[in-house]
Amino acid sequence: MTPIVKSILDKYEGTSPAVKANLARILMHGKLGGTGKLVILPVDQGFEHGPARSFAINPPAYDPHYHYQMAIDAGLSAYAAPLGALEAGSETFAGQIPTILKLNSSNSWATSITQAQTGSVEDALRLGCAAIGFTIYPGSDGIFQSIEQIRALREEAAAAGLATVIWSYPRGGDLSKDGELALDVGAYAAHMAALLGAHIIKVKLPSDHIEQKEAQKSYEGTDWSNQADRVKHVVQSSFAGRRIVVFSGGAAKGTDAVYQDARDILAGGGNGSIIGRNTFQRSREDALAMLAKLVAIYKGEE
Repeated sequence: MTPIVKSILDKYEGTSPAVKANLARILMHGKLGGTGKLVILPVDQGFEHGPARSFAINPPAYDPHYHYQMAIDAGLSAYAAPLGALEAGSETFAGQIPTILKLNSSNSWATSITQAQTGSVEDALRLGCAAIGFTIYPGSDGIFQSIEQIRALREEAAAAGLATVIWSYPRGGDLSKDGELALDVGAYAAHMAALLGAHIIKVKLPSDHIEQKEAQKSYEGTDWSNQADRVKHVVQSSFAGRRIVVFSGGAAKGTDAVYQDARDILAGGGNGSIIGRNTFQRSREDALAMLAKLVAIYKGEE
């Protein structure tokens, strides 16, 4: 274990050696192993958006083995997916990359802002996962039920030695569409995940918009036009950097934008990227090239 990783784990007081060991599995794996930086491949978009919208642009990506193999060949830190996708390659790829079982999912036809639980901690143990993953929607009508659900699941996971990753995506309630990516809202969402006991926090890169009237005064007098400064504030809101924070890649975008996001995350003190559509919706060759460059950026080589 490197001094950087040991320093990160030392900040997780009150956390069992078993959970820390699984966090170390992720932090020490792949081409970024030992650096304190992470690149994770999440493939839950088929549930969220449908298979054609997710994979038709790159048909090999319909196969769960494709994603396992790409994450391994790219030297990524971990691979996250729902139950069926992990099961589909769990024997072929056992032990080759840390996995995160995404325990809840939604779909694009639903009118309510919520997710259903689709896997269990027992499933994660059976599949040899390092962590469970769970999405909450701060602002939605169902957020309080989700908070109680992840509290129980985190407790069960911790007792089994598994780490917990929380996707914290604000939407619903009084939030406007711009507000979903607002700086104050994103920082609040990250803080909420930290308070819920997340070992790894996943949030979206925030804009410079301030949504809450009550928060306006707190953000006055600072220029928030620099994305790296916004990342820094989200990290600050995650217990002053005592928790691992990774940022989602979002909708498909150009390669230059993906690389700039990574540079801003690095400059702002974030721990890395959890990037799905911007990789698997490209050809395997292009995706591997992109991931190699992202690794180089997080190593400070680009």
